[in-house]
Amino acid sequence: MSYDEQLAARVRELVSGEPDLSEQRMFGGLAFLVAGNMAVAAIGQGGLMVRVDPEQLDAILAAGARAMEMRGREMRGWVVLDGNALRGQHELASWVELGIARARSLPGKP
Repeated sequence: MSYDEQLAARVRELVSGEPDLSEQRMFGGLAFLVAGNMAVAAIGQGGLMVRVDPEQLDAILAAGARAMEMRGREMRGWVVLDGNALRGQHELASWVELGIARARSLPGKP
């Protein structure tokens, strides 16, 4: 299933002032990268994939996210939220900010 274009537009609005921001289609969704590092991505069925600090994963999962799995393997450092958790702009903004902060903490890619 393709990504939720309305969710992608909401994310785009939130990150519009970010320096070194780019968009790239990946994994059937639309990813938002900061300095070449993926921060968040609008994915199928209205979900959002968010890059997080693996050291904070347990607390983040307790906040309502679920661990990202790809081909049956947990992708540590990534979480997924379904569209219901992102209905309000405040909720979406807090998750997007978390992903942006994590991507900014990593070395930039050329």
